[in-house]
Amino acid sequence: MAGQNRCWVLAKRPAGIVAREHFGWQEQPVPPVKEGEFLVRNLWLSCDPTQRGLMEFDTYVPMLPLGEVMASGAAGEVIESRHPDFAKGDLVSGAFGWQDYAVSTGEGSGGRVPPQKIPPGADIPTALSLFGITGLTAYFGLLDVGRPDVGDTVLVSAAAGAVGSVVCQIAKLKGCRVVGIAGGQRKCTWLRDELGVEAIDYKGEDVQARLAGICPDGVNVFFDSAGGEILDAGLASVALHARIVICGAMSAMNDFGHRPGIRNYPFLVFQRASMRGFLIFDYLDRASEASAALAAWASEEKIKAQVDVVEGLENAPDALRRLFTGENLGKQLVKIAGR
Repeated sequence: MAGQNRCWVLAKRPAGIVAREHFGWQEQPVPPVKEGEFLVRNLWLSCDPTQRGLMEFDTYVPMLPLGEVMASGAAGEVIESRHPDFAKGDLVSGAFGWQDYAVSTGEGSGGRVPPQKIPPGADIPTALSLFGITGLTAYFGLLDVGRPDVGDTVLVSAAAGAVGSVVCQIAKLKGCRVVGIAGGQRKCTWLRDELGVEAIDYKGEDVQARLAGICPDGVNVFFDSAGGEILDAGLASVALHARIVICGAMSAMNDFGHRPGIRNYPFLVFQRASMRGFLIFDYLDRASEASAALAAWASEEKIKAQVDVVEGLENAPDALRRLFTGENLGKQLVKIAGR
């Protein structure tokens, strides 16, 4: 196929918050399609905290080499195929990266999820958020790892973010009291007014003191994506046999070598609580279970996706940065073209 493929490549490793200077803009020929491959025209990109990690160090996927197209989840349309399972016109999501066009074999590589078909006519932003890795992470992290019971108090950090906002809604559906931690009055007001949960502003309040005041009987489930001081504050308020779900460490992503110490870990002993990290890749064989539940809740308007959209591939670095400056509300997406 003739034409140019605009893309962002990783130009240098960041020290601190990611910025445009860490990427290089290139225009390359659209890659050819070989037997067993298909070509995707990217329409939307997903911005996720894990992208910051793979720019600088190995995580559960290898560190991205310098000069390679910036990795990310994406969704687009198959425009050419020599693959038996993917046809021209199919809508697909996968790890296609920051570029207009991507060639895929239909398999996952480097610990990434294989491409998945999106039903024709589906709302792609929702497919990348509520029905994508974001929704699956919230579903299994809360219900399988956190195991909330009716009446439990569930504490959620990064509660106005992509995963956290879905966790809040599922916890409410399960009959729990939900307390969300977010940064700034705008996000806390949104949590209260739109999701109907209690909110703590970590930028303007003492989180540990506030938790002690509003949760005198402790927190039964703590779904944490922040780490650092937020995790430490939550540990001081765990109830007997609490479950702490470690989903991420947003606070450490920009300076992984200088992570703050955790002082309140003795409360795990005092309260016989458990703390467990998890990755959504361990649950992919049960994805249909989560998708069915999320779809049913969405059709009944019991749960909704909150997306934050930045327009244009040229603005992808700025969109990713928003995750770490706290500007995004819900799932951060980049719209490149089309539907």
